[in-house]
Amino acid sequence: MKFDPASKIQDLLQFGEFGGVNPSITDSATYTFLQAKDMLDTFHGETEDYFLYSRHWNPSNKYLAEAMATMEGTENAWLTASGMAAITNTILQLCNTGDHVVSSITTYGGTFAFLNNYLKKFNIEVSFVDITDLDSVEKAMKDNTKLIYTETMTNPMLQISDIPELKKIAARYDAKLVVDNTFTPMMVAPKLHGADIVVYSLTKYVNGKNDLVAGAVCADNDFINSLIDLNGGSSMLLGPVLDPLRSSQILKNMHTLHIRMKQHSKNASYLANKFRSAGIKVTYPGFEDDKGYKVFTKMLNKEFGYGGMLAIDLKTTEKADLFMEMMEEQGVGYLAVSLGYFKTLFSCSGKSTSSEVPEEIQKRIGMSEGLVRFSMGLDNDIQRTWNKIEYCLKELNLV
Repeated sequence: MKFDPASKIQDLLQFGEFGGVNPSITDSATYTFLQAKDMLDTFHGETEDYFLYSRHWNPSNKYLAEAMATMEGTENAWLTASGMAAITNTILQLCNTGDHVVSSITTYGGTFAFLNNYLKKFNIEVSFVDITDLDSVEKAMKDNTKLIYTETMTNPMLQISDIPELKKIAARYDAKLVVDNTFTPMMVAPKLHGADIVVYSLTKYVNGKNDLVAGAVCADNDFINSLIDLNGGSSMLLGPVLDPLRSSQILKNMHTLHIRMKQHSKNASYLANKFRSAGIKVTYPGFEDDKGYKVFTKMLNKEFGYGGMLAIDLKTTEKADLFMEMMEEQGVGYLAVSLGYFKTLFSCSGKSTSSEVPEEIQKRIGMSEGLVRFSMGLDNDIQRTWNKIEYCLKELNLV
């Protein structure tokens, strides 16, 4: 049976305290108990539907967590104050000193820095691999490997991870498969293809407004409960709690996510084909000759298309900078990091969101210094947008 995340979110009935069509926003930091025993039992994790302190749980975050778990097909979810908090809390919960991690070498710059630099404090070793080369992944595994970490669609190279095959490798070593699905909500449900834990930056597509920072961890009850365990949970003890007001905002925006993802994908596909026709080197996983196309199609919820991300190669940073500056002047969108916004965003990845990745590694993975990553907006007339882009290309003699 087809997994329909949009309908599952639509079916959620989450009323406000006084019958409001939107759930109430709970702005309490602490919660009262009518019986002392209930407080004690809650401290011991032996109660349900009791709230103790908002760093642990609060009703507003519960509503959004329910929606995220529903969208991803997981038992539960947990919210964090940023996508990086979701990633780091998950990894720290799974790993101890002396453990080993296998990670995609193409990944968000902040994630790369955490894995490559920060985990050294704890003597946690990380092996970086081409995640699309399954033999390399297998060879990197060790007896003390605790997890394989990847992104469904990697940032910024737009490679596609074969989640079912990666799960097989992880299972052989009793390791967890952790997948960042930030680029592909509703398009792919990693849990249904074998991922043990799915992490998100909700800042991006899920919220869609670039007006807040938030993250999520979607997993089974056991893992979520371990994250928020009062005595040993990384999320409970490190304290990256999401503000309830922000939870309420994201929850409302989730109900339009299915519409937005379709338009993002439609626009990206259109421009990717226009760039290719103009002779510009372009990476888009919706091209049938893209290396990841078959794998992506196998996992894809096809009604949402092949995503709103694309990348072009203008060879040099100088050309990329001039092009982006002119596009902003012409009203194509904004020269800015991040993605999933209703306006188009573009940046030179090697000098921005992947700047934490050393230049020698950028070259090794094929990241050109002139790579411009596009997060396509919700433009109603995409031909009009292309006209502006084409003008910039011609003015700068790029075509």
